Amino acid sequence: MRSLFTKYPFLAGRALEIIFPTITWIIITLPLWLSPSHPALVAYFILTFDVYFLYKSLTIAVYSTISYFRLKKLAGVDWYGKAKKLESYPHVYHAIIIPNYKEKREKLSKTLQYLSHQDFPLKKLLIVLAMEEREGQEAKLRAKSLVAEYKNKFGYIGASFHPDLPGEVKGKASNSTWAARFLTQEIEKRGLNKDFVTVTSCDADSLLSAKYFSYLTYAFLTDPDRYFHFYWAPVLLYSNFWEVPLPIRLQATISSIGRLAGISKSDTLIQVSTYSLSLSMLEKIGYWDVDIVPEDWHIFLQAFFTLGEKVKTIPIYLIVSRDAVKSTGLFRTLVSRYEQEKRWAWGVTDVPYAVIKFFTTTAKIPFFAKFFRVLYVIETHLFWPTSFFLLTLGASIPAIVNPVFSRTALGYNLPKMSGLILTLTTLFLVVLVLIDIKSRPKRPPSFSIAKTPLLLFQWVLLPVISFFFSSLPALEAHTRLLFGKRLEYKVTEKS
Repeated sequence: MRSLFTKYPFLAGRALEIIFPTITWIIITLPLWLSPSHPALVAYFILTFDVYFLYKSLTIAVYSTISYFRLKKLAGVDWYGKAKKLESYPHVYHAIIIPNYKEKREKLSKTLQYLSHQDFPLKKLLIVLAMEEREGQEAKLRAKSLVAEYKNKFGYIGASFHPDLPGEVKGKASNSTWAARFLTQEIEKRGLNKDFVTVTSCDADSLLSAKYFSYLTYAFLTDPDRYFHFYWAPVLLYSNFWEVPLPIRLQATISSIGRLAGISKSDTLIQVSTYSLSLSMLEKIGYWDVDIVPEDWHIFLQAFFTLGEKVKTIPIYLIVSRDAVKSTGLFRTLVSRYEQEKRWAWGVTDVPYAVIKFFTTTAKIPFFAKFFRVLYVIETHLFWPTSFFLLTLGASIPAIVNPVFSRTALGYNLPKMSGLILTLTTLFLVVLVLIDIKSRPKRPPSFSIAKTPLLLFQWVLLPVISFFFSSLPALEAHTRLLFGKRLEYKVTEKS
């Protein structure tokens, strides 16, 4: 198998790009084509999936609760006081890359303002505004203005301008790599010890907690495997929570709680959006691959298959806040949210990459360590587009397609058993509602208290919203991959 993937990498990769989305469609349509001949198999498959969903819901409820209380406890720790007592503290510097394209100056300024409120010495922060050269003069003026405004606050702030290069895919990954190489030169000019420099990939609207770099310093210096680890604080889409339409607010809430739950599941944790790692590790893996769109899980897999099973994501129990989608008008907002989810779901391209690396990697990684990492990536991307169809329609289809089956005990009871299991999962929504209430920003005076009941009513719309803003865009991403229609990076509107 390894020789096959090595000898024909393009053909093997394309074959996997066809096979995996095909499996997605097979699973979704299974009740339709298998029920006429083997309805009992379909029934047991649906019930198994329902139980699996019940388990997933339980774990999210449990782990999000654990994460919430850990956040409450650890957010109060004096991380800077602990960090500056460490022997290697004087050598630590933190570099921050802020990739952006056609972002408003006000948004970038707000992100920089939050960075200037760190309780960590600002002269130890090195910031690069990663601009795109194709944006033209507007990007240069925006960068010049921001650098002039903040140059006296940080140890360094500058801008890089990423050109369009052959073989690259336009997006965060290629821009970040260009900026990281620029940043490396600046660090070398200053004679800093690269072994004690971290790099944070920070989205243009990511608002970091004031203790982020103090916490990161302590976590980094006390970590014996710091050159194999990513560091990630949960990125919650709460910055504009009270300003976005109800469907967007609910989807942002679900995404946020899922991320909150994730930080307490250390065995499967992979960072998203905004995260940190050592410059040493970044250089060893050759920076971000420049031919991909979603970069966060991909760079984790890059590191894992290059450096081995020590590669993990370490949780930072602080909150990073980001904006949910908000455009001009409801329709454009909904379309933009759909496109954002489709771009996230384009991470399905990590599946062929992971499978190929599973067979071809030269790093000495134990079989089961590789197997379970790849399995988790596959599981996540299979569950994403298929869950809605199996949970909402799956139990009804066998009896419709095969009326004879509906007169059997199993056929008669399948919808009832499936309904009971799904009803049990709704009990966990109570936990999610409470976590949401405790985690989101306080209601501003501009949001009428008369609208407060909508915050509970919105959960009734969860199945519909999950379909249009999760399963459907994910299914489109899978289908595009199946037919070889590549996805181009689009900036999400967050006006």
